[in-house]
Amino acid sequence: MANVNENFLNLKNDYLFSTITEKRREFEKNNPDKKVINLGVGDVSLPLAPVVIEAMHKAVDEMSRKETFKGYGIVQGYDFLIDRILDVEYKRRGVSLDKDEVFIAAGSKGDLAGIAELFSEENRVALMNPVYPAYRDANIMLGRNDIVYLKGTEENNFTPELPKEHVDIIYLCSPNNPTGTVLNREQLENWVKYAKENKAIIFYDSVYEIFIEDENIPHSIYEIEGAKEVAIEFRSYSKLAGFTGVRCSFAVVPKELKVYRKDGEEIGLNALWRRRQSTKFGAASYITQRAAEAVYTEEGQKQIRENIKYYKENAKYIKDELEKIGFITYGGVNSPYIWLKLPNGIDSWRFFNKLLNEIAVVGTPGVGFGEAGEGFFRLTAFSSKEDTKEAVNRIVKLFGIIIDLRKGDYIR
Repeated sequence: MANVNENFLNLKNDYLFSTITEKRREFEKNNPDKKVINLGVGDVSLPLAPVVIEAMHKAVDEMSRKETFKGYGIVQGYDFLIDRILDVEYKRRGVSLDKDEVFIAAGSKGDLAGIAELFSEENRVALMNPVYPAYRDANIMLGRNDIVYLKGTEENNFTPELPKEHVDIIYLCSPNNPTGTVLNREQLENWVKYAKENKAIIFYDSVYEIFIEDENIPHSIYEIEGAKEVAIEFRSYSKLAGFTGVRCSFAVVPKELKVYRKDGEEIGLNALWRRRQSTKFGAASYITQRAAEAVYTEEGQKQIRENIKYYKENAKYIKDELEKIGFITYGGVNSPYIWLKLPNGIDSWRFFNKLLNEIAVVGTPGVGFGEAGEGFFRLTAFSSKEDTKEAVNRIVKLFGIIIDLRKGDYIR
């Protein structure tokens, strides 16, 4: 008899974004004459940068010739890409890393879930709340139900305080998905200090760092002294260079990182991750890695930053126009996400249904990111400029001038 892994039965029946997609498709089926604008899922709308396309074409041509053909790739990634990452992402910020501390992969979502496998079921996990749901689900799949939720509120600007109890694994995301808020240097220093004192490990998700504008906000946790002893950093090209359909990312696992056997013996995490990847990951394709390498050329940096500027302008438009009619917003400055406070008396799924059914606009209910997200709503800046403006104009027309949401005025 084949028994099920019952940890999977502890998951919610539907993944948040799958539910949203299903609701959108049902609406489109029943309303074929209406154009639905999606500001809910964080997928990009601009095509790949020309320099990236050129690099991919060249790599494809190489695969057609015997003398330049590439078969199985290197599990950790090719040196040509790792060298670029070290130079552009870290050395210019004063961070020194070795080549064998960078691991190329096919998406940070898989890495953030996979890295949790290296830790025993007994580890206590701390998650920000609201939180990207994949963090929670990945740990539930591994049988970890002792999860500490660090509540983010308006009062703490959605940057929760250090846990009052001991935890072993800490997930941090900055710029944050879904709230769009960021962790400043002092806050990161406090987290690193906590991790060192508690022999904890920080999983630092910084896939949106390209959106950081504030000079006082670190782009890497390794800009904080001592962070290489306690933190793993995850980066992705999905938003950095529009690779959502190409799939490429990397994780940094410093050799200073240690985990422990039950008898207290130290074990290097870098070697464990390398071993895990050798078994469960078959390497990102050569063509994909050449495309990622092109991002770091002078022209590549120029082109991808033009795309990021486009999305930043969308974020500013959403934020500014909704604030004009009285909505309170967070994020949208160092982030592609706008975290919208809802008026008193309306829950986030009800607001979702109102936007979809009345004006054919899709967003993401805050409660889908955890109970602390109730009363809030996430909008993304990744749609086209034309659709973004049209969606916002529909929202403004629907609600008109709201007198003062701070007093809890009710949307009927």
